[in-house]
Amino acid sequence: MAQHDKTAEINRLQQALITARALAMSGHWNLSEPAFYKWTRSTEIAIDKIFGDTEHRREFDRIGYYPVSGVHAGVRSAEPAAYHEGMQKACALLESMIEEIEDRRDDEQPNSSDARNDDRREISNKIFVVHGRDEGAKHQTARTIETLGLEPIVLQEQPNRGKTIIEKFEDAAESAGFAVVLLTGDDEGRLQGDESEPKPRARQNVILELGYLSARLGRRRVCALVEDGVEAPSDYDGVVYIPLDDHGAWRLSLAKELR
Repeated sequence: MAQHDKTAEINRLQQALITARALAMSGHWNLSEPAFYKWTRSTEIAIDKIFGDTEHRREFDRIGYYPVSGVHAGVRSAEPAAYHEGMQKACALLESMIEEIEDRRDDEQPNSSDARNDDRREISNKIFVVHGRDEGAKHQTARTIETLGLEPIVLQEQPNRGKTIIEKFEDAAESAGFAVVLLTGDDEGRLQGDESEPKPRARQNVILELGYLSARLGRRRVCALVEDGVEAPSDYDGVVYIPLDDHGAWRLSLAKELR
């Protein structure tokens, strides 16, 4: 097997695993979907490059996503269940491959100080969820993150330990590797003297925390989920965000950002 950096190999398989979990819960089960084809192809390439043999690839190729031949073959209602079962098997196989790499003997890995320092610089799997008063959106986002195998941090669920709110927030931001900010229409506002109808806006604390996390983590590690019709800060114009739609398509988009 070719010598590779353990951390890079694990990260590559974790990316494939996160995408697989997102595809499994997206509600789409058509194998001709571009997202499914892209995931399959990139995962095959990753397995070939990491393990350099045919057995690992054969295990992945043996996973089926259609109903097996027999009574249920060709039955339309059986296809979603077969697809979901196949994706669950793919997730389990990828998890097993990651464990296989993690269990590899240390003397098979580069032992330079630079390699050890790179391992320490892994990004945290904790995802800070910033929210307003929309409890439904908060819970859906947190559960989606958990389904992807990551750990959501919701500030009100963290122990106080005698800290002020801002101290709790700073500690959570320090431990997070990524942040998801929910801009939901909890408030209304307009310019002073403007006689037009007030427009829905996110809570002031959410806007403050969006700015703090963008500076603390960098804009590439902050994802805004914006409810339809909600005003975003003018300084944030031009930054791509994810529409918080009612059909749940935002889940797959969020998974791509977390990769």
